[in-house]
Amino acid sequence: MPKSKIQKQEALKSLEEKLKDSKAVVFSSDTGSNVKTIESLRKELKANNAEYLVVKKTLLKKAIKDMGETDQLDQLAGSVALTLSYQDEVSAAKILNKYAKDSETLKMAGGILEKSFIMPEMVKRLATLPSREELLTKLVGSLNSSISGLVRVLAGTTRNFVGVLRAIKDSKNN
Repeated sequence: MPKSKIQKQEALKSLEEKLKDSKAVVFSSDTGSNVKTIESLRKELKANNAEYLVVKKTLLKKAIKDMGETDQLDQLAGSVALTLSYQDEVSAAKILNKYAKDSETLKMAGGILEKSFIMPEMVKRLATLPSREELLTKLVGSLNSSISGLVRVLAGTTRNFVGVLRAIKDSKNN
């Protein structure tokens, strides 16, 4: 049974809200993928505060009409799968990329980052970036090593000063 005009408007409004709330969106095509793979993908995405939706291209084009060109969507066969990342920009792309490597049927085809379209190559680069936690760990390590180096230099200066004073004392005693 076809959807009524009100149902279509509600679906469009819901999709627009989800797109607005997400930090990054990855477009993909899952034509030919089995249900078990998609369900495990959805479960992993949900655990990482992300969502996997399959929508019609016409509905998606209406939802993102103010962003400009939608040529990327035309490259996908059938419906378009959206992977929406609500927590950070990288996690959903990483998870989808992992599944795309294992599956011949799951194809990534660009996305939306910071309210503008990105190409599939950019999505793959985004998927290979370290996570936020890894980047913060590296930052803390870098800051800690700088501080540790400063402490060693200051301690060495003090140690050398004490050594000089001791040498002066020994030379006066002799």
